[in-house]
Amino acid sequence: MSFSTNNLVFDRNPHVWTESQQEIHDQIKTLHDEGLGYRRIAKHLNDQGIKTIRGNEWESNNVHSVLKRNRERLKRLKVKEDEPEIEYGKMELVWLREGESYQ
Repeated sequence: MSFSTNNLVFDRNPHVWTESQQEIHDQIKTLHDEGLGYRRIAKHLNDQGIKTIRGNEWESNNVHSVLKRNRERLKRLKVKEDEPEIEYGKMELVWLREGESYQ
């Protein structure tokens, strides 16, 4: 018999983002979907006075990280929600007398 579980997937509450984090992600995602590159998105955010979570100006790698982390977050949530299947193979019941061993 084979059984797997998703209960061991690390969960540091990945589905909870602050409203500001979600708004920034949505804005970045919209701009990226419109065809803007990471540098232009960073410039756009800096021009609007929007800071990173740590209070710094945006750089292209920060924009990339926000999109990447959200994809990873959504993937973790999906894995956690998936129900694993139980696989049954050939089983055999063997009765042993006291003192006998099965090999």
